[in-house]
Amino acid sequence: MTREMRKFVLLTHVLSSVSWIGVDLVMAVLSFRGLASDDPQTVATAYGALAMFCVPLLLTLGLLSLASGVTLGLGTRFGLVRYWWVATKLVISLLLTTLVLVALRPTLGDAAVEVATVDATLPDRLSEVSTNMLFPPIVSTSLLLFAAWLSVYKPWGPTAYGRRFLRVPGRSADSAKLTG
Repeated sequence: MTREMRKFVLLTHVLSSVSWIGVDLVMAVLSFRGLASDDPQTVATAYGALAMFCVPLLLTLGLLSLASGVTLGLGTRFGLVRYWWVATKLVISLLLTTLVLVALRPTLGDAAVEVATVDATLPDRLSEVSTNMLFPPIVSTSLLLFAAWLSVYKPWGPTAYGRRFLRVPGRSADSAKLTG
């Protein structure tokens, strides 16, 4: 990968990941607004916005972050599974992107339908729906901030595969740094 290409992919990765955190924070604000409101119309609007915008944005940003991260891993000395911090970030990205499809999408759809039906039992149902909607942005934001921490501090060193890669004849840790 050329230096300019690596910089472009890195910029794409950073911007998509930061945007992903931003959408999570907006999701948290809307979820807390839904939890704090007694007005059924406000709750319906908050969860309608979540259902309409969050899933497509989170899925797009998650896939973009995942694709750019894999491209960086394959095109630099860090690899995908040579270092524990890279492998952990890969697992976090795969997990969160999958959770958007298998957990968040159905939950948001159910929440939007639930709050759209205004009747006498709405206040009782709202507390359960609102409480369920607090967990996704908290979990996702926490994991993404942890992934950012991993990117900066790069803890834990190489994996067993990474140690074998660095021991290949003619390849030292210094030469691996120069090629990445």
